Amino acid sequence: MIKREQILKKIRPFYNNELIKVLIGLRRSGKSVLLHQIIEELLESGVNQKQIIYMNFEDFQYSFITGAQDLYDYISKKRENNEKYYLFFDEIQMVTEFERVINSFRATWDVSIFITGSNSKLLSGELATLLSGRYVTFRVAPFSFCEACEMRQIKTPGDEDLIEYMNWGGMPQRFSMHSESETRTFLQDLYNSVVLRDIVQRTGAKDVDLLNRIMEYLMANPSQTFSSQGILKYFKSVDRNVSTQTLYNYLDHIQTSLIVSKARRYDIRGKQILTTLDKYYLTDLGLGRIHNSGFKLEMGALLENVVYNELLNRGYEVYVGKIPNGEVDFVALKDEKKEYYQVTYYLYDQKVIDREFGAYKGIADNYPKYVISMDKMNFSREGIIHFNALEFLKDDFH
Repeated sequence: MIKREQILKKIRPFYNNELIKVLIGLRRSGKSVLLHQIIEELLESGVNQKQIIYMNFEDFQYSFITGAQDLYDYISKKRENNEKYYLFFDEIQMVTEFERVINSFRATWDVSIFITGSNSKLLSGELATLLSGRYVTFRVAPFSFCEACEMRQIKTPGDEDLIEYMNWGGMPQRFSMHSESETRTFLQDLYNSVVLRDIVQRTGAKDVDLLNRIMEYLMANPSQTFSSQGILKYFKSVDRNVSTQTLYNYLDHIQTSLIVSKARRYDIRGKQILTTLDKYYLTDLGLGRIHNSGFKLEMGALLENVVYNELLNRGYEVYVGKIPNGEVDFVALKDEKKEYYQVTYYLYDQKVIDREFGAYKGIADNYPKYVISMDKMNFSREGIIHFNALEFLKDDFH
């Protein structure tokens, strides 16, 4: 397994910090491996193995730990001295009221605590209240394109490698598969575990067919502006009557499972976040392929999804930009900086060139503006920078 340097470099400054390190990501996106890589670095730095306790709550050996008291008693017995301990709790949401015991460890012992979860609401409710200002969160995504190339031992990636990534995504385990059939089976199993375990069991969602249909709709329409009325009409066309409230409840469950993320709209002139016509992007593009035979044909939408995920990986807040007569694909914000991005598969004629570069005409500020496509020729003009997609995705950019 490759070393996930892009994420590790963000976490390292907190290794010995009392802040609780919270790693959140889609199931099987590599959180457990990341914890083991952190443990390896701690051991290399001189930390004693006896001062490290790791528990994966999906491992049956810990099935007897169901609540906060069980966890407290178990760790108390493992703690042999008053020296600093490093506690690693993988998929901690499986322990009821874990928030109470985590807060107790933090408040009364000399510890550095790392926890992971496959649920975006891990930090909602009681944990956020108990630990207000005492935790730091890290997003663990599937492999980026550069990480996928490193995993495949590709030193100089070409267009065909990016297309492969757009079709099959970056879930770490899929790179150990030996055929397309194996990859599909793995992704199908992953999808089922997310839907049945992370959504149905944890939220009590009763209509699995409706849940699957909403997921399929999102997967068939990545990077598209979402309209509740549009999807309700779709369900009506297949003889399913769904209320608006039910639709939004199920969308919330899907987002919570981290299989998709929502990009809200940002009014560029008004400098405010809007609450309508969001876009949804897949956390991993491979999951879209298993439910949509025509998925690979929407290459422009897939490239847009890749760029969106890459910007998130680089630590940006990413929004869809609204302008009076249209939109900009992305407004990316970080450290009081702002950048704009337009993404298209190819700038194959003057009409497309005018459309992509023309999207910036109504934006008078001097923040960087980019157009990203698969083209090798540089189309930069009027201060707007054109990037080949492969060049943009290289680690040394930004």
